[in-house]
Amino acid sequence: MVSSALPAKRKSQQDNHGHAGRPAQLLAWYDRHRRRLPWRAPAGQRSDPYRVWLSEIMLQQTTVKAVGPYFEKFLARWPDVSALGSADLEDVLRMWAGLGYYSRARNLHACAVTVLREHGGVFPDTEEGLRKLPGIGPYTAAAIAAIAFDRRTMPVDGNIERVTTRLFRIEEALPQAKPQIQAMAATLLGPSRAGDSAQALMDLGATICTPKKPACVLCPLNEDCAARQRGDQETFPRKAAKKTGTLRRGAAFVVVRGDELLVRSRPAKGLLGGMTEVPGSDWLAGQDDEEALAQAPELASVKRWHRKLGVVTHVFTHFPLELVVYTATVPARTRAPDGMRWVKIATLDGEALPNVMRKVVAHGLGE
Repeated sequence: MVSSALPAKRKSQQDNHGHAGRPAQLLAWYDRHRRRLPWRAPAGQRSDPYRVWLSEIMLQQTTVKAVGPYFEKFLARWPDVSALGSADLEDVLRMWAGLGYYSRARNLHACAVTVLREHGGVFPDTEEGLRKLPGIGPYTAAAIAAIAFDRRTMPVDGNIERVTTRLFRIEEALPQAKPQIQAMAATLLGPSRAGDSAQALMDLGATICTPKKPACVLCPLNEDCAARQRGDQETFPRKAAKKTGTLRRGAAFVVVRGDELLVRSRPAKGLLGGMTEVPGSDWLAGQDDEEALAQAPELASVKRWHRKLGVVTHVFTHFPLELVVYTATVPARTRAPDGMRWVKIATLDGEALPNVMRKVVAHGLGE
């Protein structure tokens, strides 16, 4: 009788210690294993809100590895929010080219302008104030408030989502599970060091509680991780089946004049807004090559377009795209059609070309 009661008592104590002790365990682990990141303040120093904001916007839908060089370039060019708020949007888009999801770059610039003009170049220090700025949603506002201003809030990114769903074995699928994940993640906040608690969970998800083959033996929270106890941690977070959009098709026209390429800017609003592209057709489901070719730019010297073998494929968030590429070479004095311009092929790296257009140009100019 006595022996059967002891494990229950010990388990109860362990549960109490586990739940109450998790924030402290997390912070102790973080103090030993924190990642060195270009936007992260050294231990014990206050974070720069500008660096936190810039990194959080860049990291949306993008990896730490991809963001690092862009962050350094932006910081060298625009060292603070006032400098960025005074910059030309075209320059910002050029510097952003290759990072994808270009509405982020436009919102980044709009936010810097707002902070400069309406807040004297100083970021609001509350979630509510931050939420009112362009391009800052609930997650980003919470991240900046916690990391830059140590507000007691828990931002939930993909890493924190994964750690939390495994730790508490949250069965509900994303995105419906978000409120429950948010509530459970908040229990991992200690009485202080909110920013470090958030960054500890981010680091834990990025380095140990990884999507595949998590290194559970190294995890500071492994003893009371519900998914680990069942051995099904790789199945979390649960996700609803993804809907893939309908394939869209179109044509792109690569026109060369000596050492120059014909380009234009996309409309400011909408997909890839304000970015540079070669002229092209609409991107439509079910469009055939003849319909797309009929939308070629009007150049009197082009009697026939040369169709390149193969297609360029690209996948956007909501749909996959296939582009047929047509090429033409025109005489030296050919004028660019209205709304278009010639740029030196050698300086294309300095243009705000999205990745899909870099693929098109490479395909069009290739042998």
